[in-house]
Amino acid sequence: MVTAKKPPPPITVRHVIRLSWKLLIVFSVALCLLALYRLHSQPDLYSPSSSLSRARSRIARHSVGFAGPAKIAFLFLARRDLPLDFLWESFFENAGGALNFSIYIHSAPGFVFDESTTRSRFFHGRQLPNSIQVGWGESTMIEAERLLFATALEDPANQRFVLLSDSCVPLYNFSFIYNYLMASPRSIVDSFLDVKEGRYNPKMSPIIPKKKWRKGSQWIALVRRHAEVLVDDEVMLPVFKKFCRRRPPVDTRKGKLNLKLQKPHNCIPDEHYVQTLLAMSELDGELERRTLTYTLWNNSPNKTESKGWHPMTFNHASAAPQKIREIKEINHVYYETEYRTEWCCINSNAVPCFLFARKFSKGAAMRLLSEGVVGHFDTAALLKPSP
Repeated sequence: MVTAKKPPPPITVRHVIRLSWKLLIVFSVALCLLALYRLHSQPDLYSPSSSLSRARSRIARHSVGFAGPAKIAFLFLARRDLPLDFLWESFFENAGGALNFSIYIHSAPGFVFDESTTRSRFFHGRQLPNSIQVGWGESTMIEAERLLFATALEDPANQRFVLLSDSCVPLYNFSFIYNYLMASPRSIVDSFLDVKEGRYNPKMSPIIPKKKWRKGSQWIALVRRHAEVLVDDEVMLPVFKKFCRRRPPVDTRKGKLNLKLQKPHNCIPDEHYVQTLLAMSELDGELERRTLTYTLWNNSPNKTESKGWHPMTFNHASAAPQKIREIKEINHVYYETEYRTEWCCINSNAVPCFLFARKFSKGAAMRLLSEGVVGHFDTAALLKPSP
């Protein structure tokens, strides 16, 4: 006996409406998830990494055979303005034209160098449009440095790159500094083993092994190839941002809480990043391992720390000709942690160690000008009202 199959129940209007609502909800959720994904995956146009990526894409990579006049890129890392602009005006005025140098300034976001903010025409419009807010002892300092190098690399004529602070002064005229830097095929980077201060965080391993950990002055001079290495890094910077942080100063009001706050490693990113990056890139052998910028250090307490090394500021009295001569006569540097004496040479020829010095007050800079260190200058011009 064959049993007849029951016909399927009729599809009611209620079922159609319910199914339509379910499909609509699923489709809406899918659209929301897609929108969130695109929102998070799209780079922030104002973030340092995005600014660096855009600058990196504009870099002229094939400049090995560059045939024009080679330039030195002067990279100024400033808090706001350049208080010693009048000295640098004289320095660049005696450069014999703008074909052999270029200027880039990282300043506070939104600050513009023009007739109202600087005495020197050489600085007009030279600020980076994508500058970021920088904190001392924070990774933003090295992000700002990378932005300077990336922007300067866009010009294939820039073959040497010198990083300077807003309190730096030149110790020689432009011609001497230009010939000094162009004669050397090496970058000049203060770099030595850091074995005493315990700034290395074991959590950096294995990306950054301890044997590659270096320390040195942030005031560096790079050849073009090494500047590209700095800008191209996408591996070490995230590690530094996560594990290399400045320890907060001791606050007596916090009592025992200070013990907890002082436990993390006290790491100053700008004193380690470039040195360690170049060591990780196996470029130690291509460096003059010293700095070009003289700093007078004082081991005494300051307002935020009970003890530590701090750069002293030169004033009019301490910038006497005898002191400047002593700095310019230094021909070697001793590195205690490596038992190493670094004799200052360019192509095996003995040279002065320092081309620049910091930290100089306006009075000290005026004295350099009056002594004719950077070239002829009429100091009476400084009596004019500042802009």
